[in-house]
Amino acid sequence: MSAMRFFALTSAALPLALILLTSSFPATAAEKPAAAAKKDVIVEQADTNNSPKQHLDQLFSQLKRERDPEKASGIANEIRMEWNDSGSATVNLLMQWADKAIEEKRNPAALDFLDEAIALKPDYAESWNRRATLNFVMGNYRKSMSDIERVLDLEPRHFGALSGMAAILSNSGNDQLTLKAWERFLDIYPAERTAQEQANTLAEKLAGNRI
Repeated sequence: MSAMRFFALTSAALPLALILLTSSFPATAAEKPAAAAKKDVIVEQADTNNSPKQHLDQLFSQLKRERDPEKASGIANEIRMEWNDSGSATVNLLMQWADKAIEEKRNPAALDFLDEAIALKPDYAESWNRRATLNFVMGNYRKSMSDIERVLDLEPRHFGALSGMAAILSNSGNDQLTLKAWERFLDIYPAERTAQEQANTLAEKLAGNRI
């Protein structure tokens, strides 16, 4: 898996109103099943009270605990899905246009779309991350790193941005800082095998250099 694969590496739920209906008369046999059904519905809907941020926090907590690589990958994909929703229909459309332009190798057009998305919603981390990816592909490493730093300001747990940082630092030959970037990645996403291999290889290399 290349470093670039890492790079590419909901609306808020309405509050759940719990209304308890009480009666001074005991329920009849016919009424009891209906009451039980209502109770079941309330139990099933209780989790919908979580906001998108709370849901994301729960996913990151699961990702940190999960040691099975396949299960962890599924959780990471859920996190990416959350990141892909800016909360703005216009920004989401600009991101889709940018992705299509990137696929068609129309990089200048893609940059224009991403610049506009960032201007419309500067606190949306994924637009900065997508532009960091594109700058990396185009060989603009300094601009890519600048965008990555902005991503991590907005979302310090963005493992895709951290892998991109590691790729740029690796290209510059800075093994110590590259290792630190992978260690930060693994603190968030410990089950990712390629990140483990990269970190272990660098750790061994640096240990050998100290002998």
